[in-house]
Amino acid sequence: MKALSIKPEIYTFDTCKEFINKFKIGKEDLIITSEHTYVSYFSKYNLDTNVIFIRKYGTGEPSDTMVEAICKDIKDITYKRVIAIGGGSVLDVSKLFALKKVSPVLDLFDHKLEFVKDKELILIPTTCGTGSEVTNISILELKSRHTKLGLAIDELYADFAVMIPELLENLPFKFFATSSIDALIHSIESSVSPKATSYTEMFSYKAMEMILKGYQEISKNGPDARFSLLDKFLLASNYAGIAFGNAGCGAVHAMSYPLGANYHVPHGEANYQMFIGVFKTYYRLKPQGKITKLNKFLASILNCKENEVYIKIEELLNVLIPKKQLREYGVKEKELKEFTQSVMTKQGRLMANNYTELNEQTVYEIYKSLY
Repeated sequence: MKALSIKPEIYTFDTCKEFINKFKIGKEDLIITSEHTYVSYFSKYNLDTNVIFIRKYGTGEPSDTMVEAICKDIKDITYKRVIAIGGGSVLDVSKLFALKKVSPVLDLFDHKLEFVKDKELILIPTTCGTGSEVTNISILELKSRHTKLGLAIDELYADFAVMIPELLENLPFKFFATSSIDALIHSIESSVSPKATSYTEMFSYKAMEMILKGYQEISKNGPDARFSLLDKFLLASNYAGIAFGNAGCGAVHAMSYPLGANYHVPHGEANYQMFIGVFKTYYRLKPQGKITKLNKFLASILNCKENEVYIKIEELLNVLIPKKQLREYGVKEKELKEFTQSVMTKQGRLMANNYTELNEQTVYEIYKSLY
């Protein structure tokens, strides 16, 4: 049984300048980032390199149409390294451009194209949530199919994951909140996955501890308390990425995808809407097992009884993002069956990692309870 795999070499730098000097950015590099990030942190170094500003190709969640448009614009550019600097959307899109053949994107995600990685890949997160810098997964919204889908292949692993806390200094509180909640759920879901090992649990539990204690500081001292904790949140996100990159996420992520794809709810926020409902169901169906250890650990951090952990987590997360009912996003009750069908037919990769089996009726009941 494989216990743990960490593919990228992981580097940490205090500043972007240190990274530039170490990796010697030049003409044979393709940087994919946002214009704001580039202007704020990199333009002053007058880099002689190729740069793509991802927001030119659309806002919101990354999509197949976005990737196709970038393909057209870079077809005449020769590059040997892809350097992605951004949040999960930027990193997920950029991973694909380390492959020899990317388009048609739908064929790529349907495994109809040969997976050949012919460029070096450097991933640098500017949020503290996805952990994408250490995973082999690219998640896109497939516009024509009205869903999100993940492509998970070894060719999407970065060669280098680079952590620079300086890049989080201008991250607005809303994006800090949604991204760090995503990391928290990565750590919690991976801890109860059937594929969890003692190694992945070590990363899962450490990430949970760091994030929840950070939230307690923010709850006590206000949103600006995050600034002294950015390095810890970035590290926790990385730990959570290592954990779920090995053990996988489950129903929380699977059930969040239809909400994100159809109503453009930020990924971390969509996960939060599903999280409590899924884990209460897990606990009801299988109270003895890995969830027992999880709840005991959470109770020790939250200073509450084990049967109160999900109430206390919701109270804490509500300081960052108020919990909503699905109807508040515009979801129609009749869509819940469509969401359920989408999860059961298109998210098998994730549903295979559930703590305990959730059938179609149970998934529908969870959606109904959150409606």
